[in-house]
Amino acid sequence: MDFARRLYQRFSSLVHELAKFGSIGAVAFVIDLSLLNLCNSVLDLGPLTSKVVATTISTTFAYLGNRFWTFRHREQSGLGREYFLFFLLNGIALLFGMLTIGFTTYTLGLHDTLSFNIANIVGVGLGTLFRYWSYKKWVFLEATEPIPVELPEDGVKQER
Repeated sequence: MDFARRLYQRFSSLVHELAKFGSIGAVAFVIDLSLLNLCNSVLDLGPLTSKVVATTISTTFAYLGNRFWTFRHREQSGLGREYFLFFLLNGIALLFGMLTIGFTTYTLGLHDTLSFNIANIVGVGLGTLFRYWSYKKWVFLEATEPIPVELPEDGVKQER
């Protein structure tokens, strides 16, 4: 039991961060998948254009959720810098989705909705691994000063 407690204490911040990142990602995924199918099946924008539209909107949601919830404890290096890097890295991650959808649609010749959505899920999965790693490395940087265990409600450090 003591080993489990020490293990949890050692990795608790990572577990909490991953849980928040996953929650934001799950909602962004639902937004992406819904808009992707709407744009492709109903609006008939085509598979790749639909992916770009859906990803742009879901990425905006993900940025806000990750900046103000998942990584709020990390240093803020300027909204413009973070926003630019966030969308640049998401553009790179979008390539995973574009490649899987393009390969499925144009190389394999599978034009059905199920194949389209499976290709999207594979691309999103690969992109998510890249995004989590890259956000921590370049967008939401480690704090240079220790962060208090509890963040004050009013944003001002409280003395103990």
